[in-house]
Amino acid sequence: MSAGKGKTSTRRGERALAFQVLYGISFSPATTIGDLREAYWQTPDNAAQLEAALDMQAKEGRSGETLYPSGFAWELVEGVWRHCAELDVIIGRHSRKWRVDRMGRIEAALLRLAVFEMLYRSDVPAKVAINEALELGKQFGDQNACGFINGILDSVVHELESSGNATHR
Repeated sequence: MSAGKGKTSTRRGERALAFQVLYGISFSPATTIGDLREAYWQTPDNAAQLEAALDMQAKEGRSGETLYPSGFAWELVEGVWRHCAELDVIIGRHSRKWRVDRMGRIEAALLRLAVFEMLYRSDVPAKVAINEALELGKQFGDQNACGFINGILDSVVHELESSGNATHR
């Protein structure tokens, strides 16, 4: 396996983790960054990581300190959370007859994730953001999810390309 493949595989797993956290907070919204960190740590895939970090803290005599998540998955979760209102406006503009709050939670979380990457992650080409959203849609969504997601994301990409705004900071 090449280094590029390993990075892609890792990023795919990180996106899946980010999606799971974002999907989870669609049921129990995080109103503060502390709530968001808690939701992140409560995701089953993070339970072992949290336990290991708590054990390390205890061994180092630092019990009780706040554990701050890091890495690609956390950057995605926090970014989508911080920009959710803006992302929803963009998605809503491209989803004919579908308000974001009326979409399925899976589709909404995947769309937010992909649009965030297109807008704010210069290290992620739009094609990759779309492909990853579609792969996660196949894994977590129903059979109609991919067509719906692809249509909206394709429209968003065309708008971004025509405005020259593929990534803004």
